[in-house]
Amino acid sequence: MNAQEILAKVDHTLLKQNAVWSEFEALCEEAIAYKTATVMVPSCYVPRIVEKYGDKLKVACVVGFPNGNCNTAAKIAETAQALADGAQEIDMVINVSALKEGNTEFVTSEIKALKNLCGNRVLKVIVETCFLTEEEKIAACKCVTEAGADFIKTSTGFGPKGATLEDIKLFKANIGEGVQMKPAGGIHTREEMEAYLEAGCTRLGCSAAVKLLKDEVDK
Repeated sequence: MNAQEILAKVDHTLLKQNAVWSEFEALCEEAIAYKTATVMVPSCYVPRIVEKYGDKLKVACVVGFPNGNCNTAAKIAETAQALADGAQEIDMVINVSALKEGNTEFVTSEIKALKNLCGNRVLKVIVETCFLTEEEKIAACKCVTEAGADFIKTSTGFGPKGATLEDIKLFKANIGEGVQMKPAGGIHTREEMEAYLEAGCTRLGCSAAVKLLKDEVDK
């Protein structure tokens, strides 16, 4: 798998709380130059990016990030505004507490509400695997599937642990047909990116991807 094939599956990500506009401009310039799948940014930066770069890149943003425990109305409002501002993909964080309490009906209904807003636009669901038991991860797979989301995503990158191949294998065995997988958090090498893609992932959350692969593309 060559570097450009990997980059085409990367959400080029900047979600640091202290990041400033010049860093987001650099992110977007890299995404355009190296043809990443999207730029993944906080929702407040969507309008500025869309205004400056238009259709030169695809903009994705996070919702309910990073904790996922705001109320559903807040997630709906943030999603609606992001889509109105021009976001083409949404990465939402589930209410982890609700899942751990066994309230899968609530988790499913919240995902479904956001997917209804997204329509044909992509909704990825971050389940924050580092806080879940195996049984809870399987329950999360069922919630994502039943709600009709497009992707299940391992992590925010803000928790104590990120993606693992073991979690991806567990997802693959328990998600429904049509649900894709995105690992995120703790992916630091080309070999790790390839391993996740070979395991069946179709998108990668890896803020270091361009830095790791740019020299191969520029040759």
